[in-house]
Amino acid sequence: MLSSKPVALITGASSGIGAVYADRLAERGYDLVLVARRADRLHAISEKLTRQHGVDIRLLKADLTVENDLASVEDFLRSEVRVALLVNNAGNGKLSSTVDMCDADANATLVLNIVAPTRLVRAVLPGLLKRNTGAIINIGSVIASAHSRSRRSIVRPKVTF
Repeated sequence: MLSSKPVALITGASSGIGAVYADRLAERGYDLVLVARRADRLHAISEKLTRQHGVDIRLLKADLTVENDLASVEDFLRSEVRVALLVNNAGNGKLSSTVDMCDADANATLVLNIVAPTRLVRAVLPGLLKRNTGAIINIGSVIASAHSRSRRSIVRPKVTF
């Protein structure tokens, strides 16, 4: 990335809200670092945004539930001084109730929604503070509401006054 434009790093950038952020930020002149698990989708959105907005885009294929992938995104955030915006948006599609979720999926959900965003914020924040500029956007997952519901009836205490 040779440009002098500010850089926005967006996780979960290959579809949904992340893709919308990528489009809007490219339109505003940000160079982009797009992070997602699916390389084919990353390439497709990169081609579209480059054609439409003429920005520089770097792709990082990474599954943020995999330690080495998460560490590589952290390393990038620590080393790239032009990062002015971090959009923590990665999510997963494993919607089931807490009761029905297997241990591996529960762990991956915790890593993706708590551990990864926290580590990425900690990686980018020193640079933002040093430069006294930048922002972090953390997009919350709807998975929390999915976990609170179950296919089984939830026992609710009867409250009378």
